[in-house]
Amino acid sequence: MTSTVLPTALTTPAPQTPADAPAGAAALAVALAIRTDLWADRVEYREQSRWTALLDPADVVPALDPSLHAELRDAQIWLLSWLPGQGTPLHDHGASAGAFAVARGTLTERVVARGTGTAARQSTADLAAGRVRFFGSHYVHQVVNTLHEPAVSVHVYAPRLTLMNTYRIEGGRLVRTGTERAGVDW
Repeated sequence: MTSTVLPTALTTPAPQTPADAPAGAAALAVALAIRTDLWADRVEYREQSRWTALLDPADVVPALDPSLHAELRDAQIWLLSWLPGQGTPLHDHGASAGAFAVARGTLTERVVARGTGTAARQSTADLAAGRVRFFGSHYVHQVVNTLHEPAVSVHVYAPRLTLMNTYRIEGGRLVRTGTERAGVDW
């Protein structure tokens, strides 16, 4: 497998447009996370890997405030469950902006960004139920359930998620290690 060091242009977020602004995704993620009646009976937990399910925007329209209906037009909604120890690799969401809200439990998020020069900057935060993170395209992070209780989160992407790039930190630099494509790899 070949690794590539990302040029600055690929790690600098693209300007946001109204259609892909992360604030709308954050509003949707929060609104859906608190509406457990829409998804609680669907959640499954798997020992082997995280469980994921797509929520059809048409199914959630009746439960949302009409002011959020326009946000659904280009949105993709994922419901995820996380058993203790389960998590993602370090990744971005390609050209998609988005948000995720923790609906149950606590998740730990590690964010990595290109620093000045070549050194990557990293930060980590524990996100308990009720917390939300929103982000622009090419936001690099890792999410893990580091505690002892299962967790559930709602993720919203706009435009729809079509690929995810994976990364590692090597010599203090952010290095892309691969690309996963929707419909092919997941």
